[in-house]
Parts: sequence; C-alpha cells; structure tokens
Amino acid sequence: MNRIFFWTTMAGVPISLAGAILGWEPTMMFAIYAITILALASYIGRATESLSIIAGPRIGGLLNVTFGNAVELTISIFALKAGYLTIVLASLTGAVISNLLLVAGLSFFIGGLRYKRQKFNIHDARHNMGLLMFSVVVSFVFPYIFSFRLTSGEILALSIGIAIIMLLLYFSALFFRLVTHRGVYAVESEGEDDEEPEWDKRRAILILALAAVAVAFVSDQLVDTFESIAESFGWSEVFIGVILVAIIGNSAENITAIQMAVKNKVNISVEIAVGSTLQIAMFVTPLLVLLSLIFANPMLLLFTREALIAMILSVFLIIMIINDGDTNWFEGLTLLAAYIIMAIGFYFM
Repeated sequence: MNRIFFWTTMAGVPISLAGAILGWEPTMMFAIYAITILALASYIGRATESLSIIAGPRIGGLLNVTFGNAVELTISIFALKAGYLTIVLASLTGAVISNLLLVAGLSFFIGGLRYKRQKFNIHDARHNMGLLMFSVVVSFVFPYIFSFRLTSGEILALSIGIAIIMLLLYFSALFFRLVTHRGVYAVESEGEDDEEPEWDKRRAILILALAAVAVAFVSDQLVDTFESIAESFGWSEVFIGVILVAIIGNSAENITAIQMAVKNKVNISVEIAVGSTLQIAMFVTPLLVLLSLIFANPMLLLFTREALIAMILSVFLIIMIINDGDTNWFEGLTLLAAYIIMAIGFYFM
C-alpha cells in the first residue's frame, strides 16, 4: 500500500502541476487532484504516526489531528478566497460528521473485526464530550437562533465574538491537557511499548513540511474545479462541501485512525476522530471567520438548519457510543450507517 501511495504521489504532483499550467479538462483534473491529496495525506499520517511513537500517544494524536486538518484548512481558505462560502460552511459541516461518524465508525468497525473489545481512555473521552457539546450545540446553534432577530451586521459581530471565545477556549483546553493536567488521567496503553518509528524525528518533520506544501498547491487547484464538477454531475455545492471536500480533507485522519485501530491503539483512533472534530469546530471554523474579514465576503458563523441537525445528531450519537470507554465492530457499524443516511440526505438536497 505504501508503494502505491509513493508512486501516486510521484506521478500526481507533476501531473497536477502540468494540468494547472496547461488548463486540462476540469472533471479529469478534479479526480487527479483528489487522488493526489489522498496520497499526500498518507504521508502526513505516516509522519505523524512516527512522531506519535517518539513523543507519546497524546502528543501524537494532536499532531495527527493538526496536520490532518491542514488539508481541510488549506482547501477552505482557498475556497473562501474564491467566494465559495456555501462550500466552506458545508465542508466544515462535513468535517464534523465525517470525523465523528465515518472516521470513528471505520476505526471501530475494522478494529472490532480483529479485537472483540477495544478500550480507550474514558477520562479523555468524557473531557472531549463537554467540549463537543459546547462547540457544536452551543456555539453553532446560538447564532442560528438569534439570526432571526439580528441584522447581518449584528450577526457578523456575534460571529466574531464567538470565534474569539472559541479560540481562547481551544488553546486553554490544550494548556489544560498538555501542561497543567498532563498525565493526571493517563492510563496504560496497549501495544505501544517497543514499537519503532518508521522515520526518525528529523525525517518525519521534513516529510510533513514537504507534504504540507504540496497539499497547499494541489488544494488551490482543486478549488478551481468545483464549479465545473457541480455543472457536470448536477451536484449541489452543499453535497460537494459536506461529502466530497470533507472526505478528501479528512483522508489523513481516516487512514491513520484505521491503522491505529488495527494495531489495537484505539485510544489514538478516538483522539484523532474526536480531537479532529474539536479542532475543526473550535480552531479551524473560528479562524476562517476571522480570516474571512480580509476577503470581500465575511463568513458568518451561520449554518443551515439541516447542517446543524446533522452535527447535533452526530455529537449525541458519538457521546452515547464512547461513554462506556470501550467499543466493538457493531458500534462502528452503527456510526457508519448514520453517516450513509446523512450522505443520502445531503445528496438529495
């Protein structure tokens, strides 16, 4: 599999460059860009996995989440700059439900086929539950409810205020987990003691940097194909954002989380799935709100009713699944079934 990703990257990056310069057919280039990003995401996943072995599972999970979401953030910034506000908000919605249902579901299902019962750190899980409730149920729903009584300028001011508060709370949560309460709720990890990293620290960081630069370029080109894709296949901007962009943007998390679950490191899988959602909701989304002030069309923290319902249901479902501190293949299948149902719904919107 690693050899396939290697040759895909070696071929995909120069072909993407040539297609962008020569203006090749957008539909074909969309597929090439998407496959190239998936291959690059595998390198991000492998590099962060090496760093997680060196630095520990908690730091490793954070690195996986951060560099995995770099793809999502890069695509969103270019889409925001191009004026695709609907796609950006839809992709953020898709990132939340994809992480909670698709990434976690695939990890629990595939890992559960090999191990009948997989345990993870219940203290971290319950800590993240409260943040999920705050970031999605409180911070996203609140502007929607008040939007019926506020002007667009007032909604923008409210969005900026909430964005700043979310960023402050996100960095406070990192300080809490990595500094003041580091190791306080630690549990014994399974299967992680004598594992050797694939790459050393210096090589892993170098690969991360190169992959990030390549992803930034290919993502910029991918955004330019959205309009042609929508016209060619009759897909709405909502479906493109919620499903396609989210799956491509979450490819690094998907690959790494499944690999960890297969190795019975489901604690890292949960950290990636839930931690990535928190970073999308509490860091990426408010950061995009603030960055949008630079562009002509500021982005309001205002999701559609359907998007809010999908995210809230995803949060409640994952909370019920991880509340007991262990998982199995059937719980993973339940999450996947919920994701498929939502995907069908957004397809017909």
